[in-house]
Amino acid sequence: MGKKLIIDQIDSLQADFYNISKYIGENPELGHEEFKACKVLAEELEKHAFSVEVGTCGLPTAFTATFDSGKEGPVVGYMSEYDALPEVGHACGHNLIGTMGIAAGIGLSKVINETGGKVIVFGTPAEETKGGKVTMAEAGIFDSLDAAIMVHPLDNYVKSGTSLAMDAIQFEFFGKSAHAAANPHLGINALDAVLQTFNSINAMRQHITQDARIHGIITEGGKAANVVPDYAVAQFYVRAAKREYVNELVEKIKKCAEGAALQTGATMKWSFYELSYDNMITNNPLSEAFNKELVSLGVNAGEILDQKDGSGSLDMGNVSQSAPSIHPYIKICNEAYACHTHEFREAAMSDQGREAMILGAKAMALTGYEVLTNKELLKQIKEEFKLQKALV
Repeated sequence: MGKKLIIDQIDSLQADFYNISKYIGENPELGHEEFKACKVLAEELEKHAFSVEVGTCGLPTAFTATFDSGKEGPVVGYMSEYDALPEVGHACGHNLIGTMGIAAGIGLSKVINETGGKVIVFGTPAEETKGGKVTMAEAGIFDSLDAAIMVHPLDNYVKSGTSLAMDAIQFEFFGKSAHAAANPHLGINALDAVLQTFNSINAMRQHITQDARIHGIITEGGKAANVVPDYAVAQFYVRAAKREYVNELVEKIKKCAEGAALQTGATMKWSFYELSYDNMITNNPLSEAFNKELVSLGVNAGEILDQKDGSGSLDMGNVSQSAPSIHPYIKICNEAYACHTHEFREAAMSDQGREAMILGAKAMALTGYEVLTNKELLKQIKEEFKLQKALV
């Protein structure tokens, strides 16, 4: 009866969820500027008797919405993302993700007085840039969760898998300007230090593991060709399958920059210019429960693909270090459109995309119901999370 009620409730609110996803899609906002999206999502949750706090962790477009049964029981958390990309808008489908999160939470809230426990919907801004979940995870916001669930749109159904840990590191080099033709011997070339850093890192690539990625740009390299550059800046993303190896690589890259400074006579200052992402750890019992619910809703089990090794970085990785987590993908289009493209944005605004959003919300809510009511599943989730944390 509980699961049928969840499905019926989400179905009865389809028009509201369609309109919200359309509104967010038509009003794209960049990370930490998602005031319209935050407002419309928070207001919908308030309408369904959630207690909503906007501005979680000092992030003005983050929110925490809680529906508490007042009875003891597990805590299920849903993640809503709603930031857009520059120029291409919601080409990663966050208009669907944000709405899916609240739809799942609202659906589950309709039975929680019967099951006991608590459901929380987290509004998590700036996934594409500054990683709102990183700040929230560091503050312990997710520590009380027994399950953390979000679903991402894609061109296929894909099981929750892994992602790469990432650090964003910046090197500033300070030299001495001089006339490049008349007095080059009086100058210290900061740009040469940047170039030597790149050369050293490129030489190091032969000796790193295959899962690692190092990619960088020069953001400042001088103002005129006839002036020795006295200031130059390089920025790098450093990624790997495990946080520990990212930390190791960062130390090696610092040595490359230090060596470049010594070679050229420049001085060097390093910093992390963005928040660090941890690798995603999928909780397998929770993932299997979600896949089972997807099949119960009509998806052919053979269509749900195993994820290849994660090649990108997600701030959901930081959540997965704090609570048992999943980040599966749901099919919103029949063509192999890549995320962050105009074609994928249109798919995220299509009827097929919105229908997939409702399907995803139902699967998320039904999985939450299993966490609240299936004691054996909850035990398996907790045991695996404990084991995973011991291996970190």
